[in-house]
Amino acid sequence: MSPEYPFDEAATARAVVDDTGTLVGWNEGARTLLGWSPADVVGRPATDLLADATPLFTGPRWHGTVTLRHRDGRPVRLWLLAHRAPSRNGSPGHWLVVAPLTDGCPGSPDAALATAALIQSPCAVAVYDERLRLRRVNEAMGDVIGLPEERIRGLRLPEIGGGPQSAELEQHMLRVLTTGRPQDVQMYAQTGGEARAHAWLARMAPVTDAAGRVRGVCLAAHDITDNYLARERLQLVNEASVRIGTTLDVGRTAQELAEVCVPALADFVSVDLLDPQDGGDPPSRFAPPLSLRRAAHHSVNPGNPEAVAKPGEAQNYPAGSPQADSLVAGRTIVGSVDGGGLDAWLTWDPARGARVREIGIHSTMSVPIRARGVTLGVAVLTRFRRPEPFAPDDVLLAEEITARAAVCIDNARRFSRERDTALALQRSLLPRTLPRTAAVDAASRYLPAARAGVGGDWFDVIPLSGMRVAMVVGDVVGHGVQASATMGRLRTAVRTLADIDLAPDELLTHLDDLVVRLSEEAGGEGNPGEVGATCLYAVYDPVSRRCTLARAGHPQPVLLRPGGAPRRVELPAGPPLGVGGLPFESAELELAEGSVLAFYTDGLMESRERDADAGHRLLNRALAAHADSLDEACDQILHALLPPGGAADDVALLLARTRGLSAAQVATWHIPADPSLVAPIRRQVVRQLSDWELSDASFTTELVVSELVTNAIRYGSDPIRLRLIHDAATLICEVSDNSHTAPHLRRAKTWDEGGRGLLLVAQLTQRWGSRHTPDGKTIWAELNLFDEE
Repeated sequence: MSPEYPFDEAATARAVVDDTGTLVGWNEGARTLLGWSPADVVGRPATDLLADATPLFTGPRWHGTVTLRHRDGRPVRLWLLAHRAPSRNGSPGHWLVVAPLTDGCPGSPDAALATAALIQSPCAVAVYDERLRLRRVNEAMGDVIGLPEERIRGLRLPEIGGGPQSAELEQHMLRVLTTGRPQDVQMYAQTGGEARAHAWLARMAPVTDAAGRVRGVCLAAHDITDNYLARERLQLVNEASVRIGTTLDVGRTAQELAEVCVPALADFVSVDLLDPQDGGDPPSRFAPPLSLRRAAHHSVNPGNPEAVAKPGEAQNYPAGSPQADSLVAGRTIVGSVDGGGLDAWLTWDPARGARVREIGIHSTMSVPIRARGVTLGVAVLTRFRRPEPFAPDDVLLAEEITARAAVCIDNARRFSRERDTALALQRSLLPRTLPRTAAVDAASRYLPAARAGVGGDWFDVIPLSGMRVAMVVGDVVGHGVQASATMGRLRTAVRTLADIDLAPDELLTHLDDLVVRLSEEAGGEGNPGEVGATCLYAVYDPVSRRCTLARAGHPQPVLLRPGGAPRRVELPAGPPLGVGGLPFESAELELAEGSVLAFYTDGLMESRERDADAGHRLLNRALAAHADSLDEACDQILHALLPPGGAADDVALLLARTRGLSAAQVATWHIPADPSLVAPIRRQVVRQLSDWELSDASFTTELVVSELVTNAIRYGSDPIRLRLIHDAATLICEVSDNSHTAPHLRRAKTWDEGGRGLLLVAQLTQRWGSRHTPDGKTIWAELNLFDEE
């Protein structure tokens, strides 16, 4: 007796034989039957109890008649039922051998009880008595069990079935017996009379006598395999709709398709996709051999030993292969190895044929992956562990799941193509390299968003006149090609406005007007579009070592002074670009040589795992630790602030270390408005160039200075100032006066006495221009010293 079976177990003779043929279990019923005690037989070979030939136990269940040897020496002929218990959790396997003891059961069944139970049930029925031992089965139940009634009468359900489901079902029967209430249990198992597993609804009800006493349990079994499989298919389709398409990555989506189908539908699944043509779409017509690229595969076995191709590897598939035949036919094709349908393919590919024979693959099903009228590839499902071939219901289920996955793969493919296009556009519109200037050393990074793709973040370093440099960082609202195109327009506008030397706040005002116009153009039917941006613009002068900054809704830059700690630069915020009508303010800083400015977009700071202040602390720490190398500082900042999977928004980062020009590299003259002083000024310039060891540039510089000073005396107003600035590669001549009249080139006529001066300056210098100042204007010309050597 035990809690699981609170009745006398001696009504059944039971013995346990391990895989070596040794008896390891012997119950009281076996002692009653043969007279041997457990001490007599346990540990001895089971063959010692046989009086005739040794039976050969095969399969999961064996039954037959054998002659055993009683302890008193007489032969006992018995019908035995043996169940194979496989090894589990490291324990060895064994055979459970049982035989009913007719003497331990009532002599005859209760005919009225058994008859009533059988008549009331329209399906397979078995009747168990008060000790849960079988008393009667009808013909349908006998077919399910696969054993004759007279052989199994008196056995318990676990002794008849032999599996864990039988023991579980007996517990429910015990509950019915003790409570008197019926129970329903669903299970999926293979009975002894079936070739494959079925789904069953076991309905257990108490059987009572005329006095209302519970005399036993009636077990009725209903085959619900069709309903069970229909629910399984529906659940698999619902699971596919949830699990497939969680990302916009083609490879991941294909992998999700393979994982959903294994093991519910197949033992191994491979997904092969067609490579896109020049137009971006896969080919529309197919002629074997076809080139397919492995996108994903998945198996019930670890390591995918069935796979011949690796993910990302392209292979050719000839006519006769499941992949090529399915794509050419445009429909699902089911193939059988035993039927010879795959012989041509396996002969053409010996390595694959050897793998198929080694693993035991017997059935394949190839399903075209089609979405929006375009064939993207093919999914091939194979079976080797499941013995049954693919059925028509399996085909419908595979086509339904593949159709859902095809839309997700096509969405991922389109997104990847648009993302690549936007990224290529973004890369082409951003500076490939930063210019080398005398004002700053700079380093930059740009990273697109991990999921949303390319946005409208940009940065730029723009050389200005007078050795000055402009630095700009901006962020256009949105992602994709449209954001990249808008970014390109704004970057071009900033460079154009910077060329005319606008102050930072004035430049942002003009840029704001441009964004307003772009919004109006992007809108329709009187509604403005959604074009917006933020921007930070700074101008640094290495001569005065002063930096002027203004921002339009952009994050504040971070400043690291030599020997100091990083801190945010306090600037008036200003409205974002596109609001229109609101002013911008600028601020001016005096920077020591070697100061580092960090400009960035908000994608660097945004994170669900920390607040903005924590992000700034990480930025300050990384900047201070690696300020000696700007490139290393960029990498460390990105590593410290961005998650391993990439940023949620795109990121632009620009670091600039300021440089200064010493007083020895600058010479200034204040010139009275007297034309006779032009010649002395030329001589002083020549002497200064000689002191700078730049005499090779004296001739050109003398001509440029003469022309610019003469024009300032003739057309400008006091005070007039001449300034020369040089570094290792460039010499700049600047002439300033208090007039706001800007010079311009014009074509002089044949007999004109003047009008050729600026044309001469333009021809002799690398570039020239003018910029307006609060007190007037400055005309400048830049000479390349290498050209003068």
